[in-house]
Amino acid sequence: MGSIAVCPGSFDPITYGHLDIIKRGAKVFDQVYVCVLNNSSKQPLFSVEERCELIREVTKELPNVIVESYKGLLIDYAREKQAKSILRGLRAVSDFEYEMQITSMNRVLDDQIETFFMMTNNQYSFLSSSIVKEVAKFKGNIAELVPEAVEKALKSKFNE
Repeated sequence: MGSIAVCPGSFDPITYGHLDIIKRGAKVFDQVYVCVLNNSSKQPLFSVEERCELIREVTKELPNVIVESYKGLLIDYAREKQAKSILRGLRAVSDFEYEMQITSMNRVLDDQIETFFMMTNNQYSFLSSSIVKEVAKFKGNIAELVPEAVEKALKSKFNE
């Protein structure tokens, strides 16, 4: 069996920072499942289906990346996919405390699944979906922050 990783997130929307982690993860693992989860503490702009479709569009050149959504615990999804690894991106030290809590809970739930942290490329260390949505909402230039398909989708959402 090859190495399988799950790369979870809300991806609302996917940014070049997310894509950086997914592409680099696809070089390390035989199979990467990008799992779109609903973060109950956030109000999403895009539906889960829209987010999955955007991620599929921008990862279509990566044959070992599969995009799905899941309603439940990440650890249960990882078990279903027989993944032994969870791939998480870190932008800055500020991300670490939150990620450490999630990772610690996941280890309590299943200590056979390891979490790997990958530092995002420095040029994306400031980038978040929230920042992108804020800039797009006020018609700012987001071309260097998200793939073209995402830029178009954001413009469409804010012109509704």
